[in-house]
Amino acid sequence: MGRTTKEDYARHYRDYQGTPAQIKKRAERNAARAEVVKRQGKTAVAGKDVDHRKRLAHGGGSGPKNLRVRSKSANRGWR
Repeated sequence: MGRTTKEDYARHYRDYQGTPAQIKKRAERNAARAEVVKRQGKTAVAGKDVDHRKRLAHGGGSGPKNLRVRSKSANRGWR
């Protein structure tokens, strides 16, 4: 496998992360984290992830009852 170059990252951002749909999803995730920080404080989420109990892709929202604070390994290792 070859090395990843800066051009590869730029192409990835342009072709995927820069699309309107992905920008909207990222904004939703950022808003969810901001809501939890506002409710629980910065120290509660320091070094952790904000998780949606019901995934956004499956119709879940960013309401307070659908958000929880989890360790990074628990949130990212569910697959």
